[in-house]
Amino acid sequence: MTSKRLGKNIAVISAVALMLAACSNNDKAVEEKAPPATEMEDSGASGRPDKPSTPVMTQEELEAQKMGSPNQSGLTNYAGDRIFFAYDSSELSAEARGTLAKQAEWLKHFPRVDVTVEGHCDERGTREYNLALGERRATAVKNYLIARGVPASRLKTISYGKERPAVVGNGESTWSQNRRGVLVVQ
Repeated sequence: MTSKRLGKNIAVISAVALMLAACSNNDKAVEEKAPPATEMEDSGASGRPDKPSTPVMTQEELEAQKMGSPNQSGLTNYAGDRIFFAYDSSELSAEARGTLAKQAEWLKHFPRVDVTVEGHCDERGTREYNLALGERRATAVKNYLIARGVPASRLKTISYGKERPAVVGNGESTWSQNRRGVLVVQ
């Protein structure tokens, strides 16, 4: 009986030894296929293309990355969300047209985004006068964006007149920040 038991033990030990040997051969094969980290690091210094480099982006991918995301922060980061007007005016300055051109570019890149153009005024003047002036400002922004290729169906306007100041206070530095047109992503 002991010889049978001994035979079984030898068979088990042999099987375990064979399995361990097979596993150790697989590890060597893996090691042979993957070069050591130092070889990969050295390959970049020698100028060989073996070292992974930063992926090259196409011009379209770069532009899409700059455009950001189709939300308020994407618009604000890419083009800004507001322009400013002179006192008692709805005329677009050269600086305002530059900002609006970038906003139009952003809107054309995201054709499913709709916006509301808000018209704002400073605190001087009557409520009725400022509501009308705010409407003229919002309409001027909307018309410029339409002229730059943004469909009118994506643009709504609203005037808040002097009811929603960005900055509270008196003086030109405060008033100039409140005379604005703001794009709000829907």
